[in-house]
Amino acid sequence: MLKKKKNIKINKMREYILITGASSGIGYQMAIQLAEKGKNLILVARSEEKLRKLEEELISIYKVSVYCMVKDLSVVDNAIELYGEVLEKDLLVTGLVNNAGVGTYGEFIETSLEEELKMIDLNISSLVVLNKLFATDMVTRKSGRIMNVSSVMAFLPFPYYSVYSATKSFVLAFTETLASELEGTGVVVTALCPGPIDTGFYTEEMLKANMMKTNKSVQPEVVAKEGVKLLLNGKGKKIVGSMNWFLSNLPRLMPDFLMMKIKKNLAKQA
Repeated sequence: MLKKKKNIKINKMREYILITGASSGIGYQMAIQLAEKGKNLILVARSEEKLRKLEEELISIYKVSVYCMVKDLSVVDNAIELYGEVLEKDLLVTGLVNNAGVGTYGEFIETSLEEELKMIDLNISSLVVLNKLFATDMVTRKSGRIMNVSSVMAFLPFPYYSVYSATKSFVLAFTETLASELEGTGVVVTALCPGPIDTGFYTEEMLKANMMKTNKSVQPEVVAKEGVKLLLNGKGKKIVGSMNWFLSNLPRLMPDFLMMKIKKNLAKQA
C-alpha cells in the first residue's frame, strides 16, 4: 500500500526540465522555446539577475512553473548541491539539458592553467555528476530524457582549442556510451553538436580566426530549436547545420596529418 501511495504522488507531481547555462545563448533560447510548449523549467546559471528576469518573463507570458537556482558549476560540489536542492524542493526532473560550458583559445603553453582546470570541471566533471544523479532517478522511474551539449569540435579537435576540444570529445563519447548502457530502461540520452553560434561565447581572439570566415555562426535560437526537438523526441546525436555535418565527416576522407594542418590553419588568426 505504501508503494502505491508513493507512485500516486509521483504521478501527480509537476514535471520539470532542468537547463544549465540558462541565462544566455542556447540555454536561454531553449528555455523560451520549451516554455512555449508548456514545459515547466528549472533554470540554472551563475547570474541571478539574468535568471530572475527570464523567470518573470516565462511565468508572465507562458504561465509555466519556473524555479531559478544560482550555481557556478565550474565548482563540482555545486553540481551535487544543485541535485540536493532539487530533491529538497520535491521537484520531479524528467528532462535534463547539460548546456553550461566555456572555452579558451590560444597556445596551450601560454593559456591559463587555472581557467582550463575550471573548464574541465564545468564541461566534464559537473556534467558527469548531473548525469549520474538524475539518470539514476530516471532509471528508477523508467522514464526520462537527457541532452548533453557537445560541439562539432568533438569530431574536429582544433589546435589552439586543445583543452576545449578535448572536453567536447569527452562529452560526445560519454553520451553515446551512456545512451547505449541505458537502452531499454526508458531513459534516452542524446548529444547536441553545434558549430559556431552567435553568442557571447566567442572572444575577440576567437572571432579573428580563419575558420570564422569559412563557417559562419548561426543564431542561438536556430540551434535551440534543433535542441528542443532532440531533447523531446530525438535519439543519438544531432550535428546542427549541413556545413558542420560535412566538416565533421572530413576526417574520414583525409589523412590525419593533412587534416591537422588544415585545422591549424583555420584556427589561426587572420
